[in-house]
Amino acid sequence: MIASERLLLEGTALRKATLRIIPFLFILYLGAYLDRINLSFAAKEFKADLHFSETVYGAGAGIFFLGYFLFEIPSNLMLERSGARLWIARIMISWAIISSLMMFVHTPFSFYLVRFLLGVAEAGFFPGMIFYLTVWFPKRERARAVSRFMTAVPTAAVIGAPLSTAIMKYMPLLVAHTSLARHHLHGWQWLFLLEGVPSFVLGFIVLFYLTDRPEIAHWLLPGEKQALIERLDRERTATEQRRHYTLLQAFTNPQVLILTGIYFCLQVGGYGFTLWLPEILKGFKSISSAQGNLLTIIPYSVAAVGMISVGQHSDRTGERKGHVALSCFISALGMGASAFLHLPALALVALSVAAFGLWGYLGPFWSLPTSFLTGAAAAGGIAFINSFGNLGGFLGPYLMGVFKDRLHNFTAGLLTLAGSILLAGLLTLTLHRSVDTAPEEVIAEDTYPFSAR
Repeated sequence: MIASERLLLEGTALRKATLRIIPFLFILYLGAYLDRINLSFAAKEFKADLHFSETVYGAGAGIFFLGYFLFEIPSNLMLERSGARLWIARIMISWAIISSLMMFVHTPFSFYLVRFLLGVAEAGFFPGMIFYLTVWFPKRERARAVSRFMTAVPTAAVIGAPLSTAIMKYMPLLVAHTSLARHHLHGWQWLFLLEGVPSFVLGFIVLFYLTDRPEIAHWLLPGEKQALIERLDRERTATEQRRHYTLLQAFTNPQVLILTGIYFCLQVGGYGFTLWLPEILKGFKSISSAQGNLLTIIPYSVAAVGMISVGQHSDRTGERKGHVALSCFISALGMGASAFLHLPALALVALSVAAFGLWGYLGPFWSLPTSFLTGAAAAGGIAFINSFGNLGGFLGPYLMGVFKDRLHNFTAGLLTLAGSILLAGLLTLTLHRSVDTAPEEVIAEDTYPFSAR
């Protein structure tokens, strides 16, 4: 196969893979993230009905990540062994059921228990999808691929805000004169019940739609399969010739440990922001509960722009480390400024700047570990970074709740989140240059004339 023909076939295969896989992963992650953050939209009514303090809410919101942490690595290794199709379906069905069980929470203990089990059920989902993308996309396409499916994160918030508000407001009214009225379900209970259903259905669709690897893709022509498989094999061989890591070596690699520290700091800021954003906006006297939920659409829309634009620029230049660090510094600046702004409009602008950087880093960041890890080491290394890093997802929301209870404002909490994100940016600058440079014997800058760019 001559080089020009191979390039053409590679590009066509990548375009087909992008169109088939990325939108579907987007929908899956949209369901996952909606189930993860719908608590933030229900927070005010949920706390009032159950008489939970800010600290109890913050602890329960964050305890999800303890369950996630404990089962993340074994879950991702199971995905690598059993294939993405079966394992992602199992994850989605189990977390959908547990997410709906949030409607039965009535004590702090039951709140903590269900959120913990939700983390256990969802463990391995996100790193599994990152690993799955390495099976299909060459290195120079991965930041874009990650950014595209991960726009589900801000999209979940954009969709979730009006949807959650509508469910909580109108479902009790719709069933008021039916037999369901005798169950006396609150709006937030309807929210958890109904928003678990899409993920449950999608879990079964995964079994019929997802393709584990290019070799068995019936929707690729034989020449396209061969070209894509050969390209991925060449990259894998080039990476392993430089240094082949075992699973244990991946866990102890200094660069993996630094990436874990970076991700921990970013998750402190990310989930402190995500799970408290509606409450921060509702803290302004002129903003009602419904308005606070709906205003979250603005920062999350800006976050989607950041995710796509930074991911595309990172792939175009082939540079990762600087994109991650700059995103962190932009986010820390916005987060820190929001702590001192008392006009809702200005605070919303600062929070939107924070969101731009806080989601902009994701594409280039998750391209870093797969630039030097392959196979089981990649699956385990990604899960290691994600599981330990996600402990920050417990700490951030918890600290926000503690500071709010003790100081009765969000200033100290927002400054803590800003400091954590700033530290992530500084740690990124310490990464070794080799982590930022893919050891690829590739064809002229990986330029595919027909790839989905």
